Amino acid sequence: MAQTSARPQDPAQGRTPEHVDVLVVGAGLSGIGAAARLVRDHPDLSVLILESRERLGGTWDLFRYPGVRSDSDMFTLGYRFKPWLGEKSLADGAAIREYVHETAEEHGLLERIRYSHEVVAASWSSEEARWTVDVLADGEPTTFTTGFLYCCSGYYDYESGYRPTFPGEEHYRGELVHPQQWPEDLEYASKQVVVIGSGATAITLVPSMAGTAAHVTMLQRTPTYVISIPAVDPLARVLRRVLPEMTAYQVTRWRNVLQQMAFYNVSQALPGVVRRGVKAWTRRQLPGVDVDTHFHPPYDPWDQRFCVVPDGDLYKALRSGDASIATGTIETFTERGVRLTDGTELEADVVVTATGLNLKAFGGIALEVDGVDVKLPDTMAYRALMLTGVPNFAYTIGYTNASWTLKADLVADFVSAVVAKLQRDGLRKVEVERDPSVGEEPFMDFEAGYVLRSVDQLPKQGSRTPWRMKQNYVYDLRAIRGADLDADPALVWS
Repeated sequence: MAQTSARPQDPAQGRTPEHVDVLVVGAGLSGIGAAARLVRDHPDLSVLILESRERLGGTWDLFRYPGVRSDSDMFTLGYRFKPWLGEKSLADGAAIREYVHETAEEHGLLERIRYSHEVVAASWSSEEARWTVDVLADGEPTTFTTGFLYCCSGYYDYESGYRPTFPGEEHYRGELVHPQQWPEDLEYASKQVVVIGSGATAITLVPSMAGTAAHVTMLQRTPTYVISIPAVDPLARVLRRVLPEMTAYQVTRWRNVLQQMAFYNVSQALPGVVRRGVKAWTRRQLPGVDVDTHFHPPYDPWDQRFCVVPDGDLYKALRSGDASIATGTIETFTERGVRLTDGTELEADVVVTATGLNLKAFGGIALEVDGVDVKLPDTMAYRALMLTGVPNFAYTIGYTNASWTLKADLVADFVSAVVAKLQRDGLRKVEVERDPSVGEEPFMDFEAGYVLRSVDQLPKQGSRTPWRMKQNYVYDLRAIRGADLDADPALVWS
């Protein structure tokens, strides 16, 4: 990226803003992976990471509820370049955060992170070929400039989760908590607990709290598809004994990638067969449980994400009697718990509202290009990593049907290649030019509630590649990592 001599003054500090070649937003799994790739490939580039929180880890530092863990296996959620050496396939949040911290330390990134730095706005100047980035540093306004802005802040609101208001909740005398704001001092031992929800968070919480609480009830309005995988991957255990560390990791990773893809494709092609198979397996796990009521979603497999449990821990909690499931609609909260529309009364000392997330595209950063506000719904996503009309900008959004990091690794590859071309050819800018013949479609073709609530606030995707978001790692491996940047008509360089 060709450097410009003009350096705007920081209006908040009365000084020249700090300039870096690449500014990464977010020090979570995506941001650390992105920065690691950049410093490996471009040791002479200045790379800085801005993190709004006080520690790295992103999601895996934010969530502190009991049992918090990955819902993807760590051989695909882990980085391609750093083997996951833990025993568990579905790792707990603390172990994942430690893995991210080790990666940052190994690549010399810890000194490149600025904590408590919240990016609030970014303005691109074509004349200067740089972004001016407005930041709150420990609550005080400051400014950075950068040649390339790389957003790795995920797609949900870190400040608050989705929390509907329930009828009568003002009368409830117990404790009402959301997993995203889990109180450190919450006591639930020997208490009656109701967990509202049926997604990954609820299905993690129920077996984790069961046995300590007097009883845990998972209250769901709509059932979810649930499958079990081994807590410890037997293939990985064997391969680690006979193969080099990285080879064993890559073999296990590719086995899991191909299994996930095959399961997704079969689910899409033969939803009835998969539905019946999952239901039959669930019946064997839960004799005496009304599977048709509690484990029979009204949608086809993979219209929403499957929930994964390690070693069937949810089923064990249900079989033991420490936990149970109620399926229905809340009529009202009462002083002592929750009453459903069918008259069922659920007593609760603690109610956990595991009701989902709020989307917040690009961390809520207000983007501006040459003095004009960027309205995200007016943009179109290119390969689900850049936006039309927004120069020198990339972002990470993971797969909905596979591990987030599979896509994050590919985006980092692409950005590294883009930065290399800018540097090598003495260019200042790369911009995505929209193809007017491509039809518009919603950004995410996914029926999860958190997507449907916010899809109209997101960019569009196109009706064909490279504008359509492919949920296929093998396809993207060739299309993104193997992209010919010089031959792509969508990319305009100057």
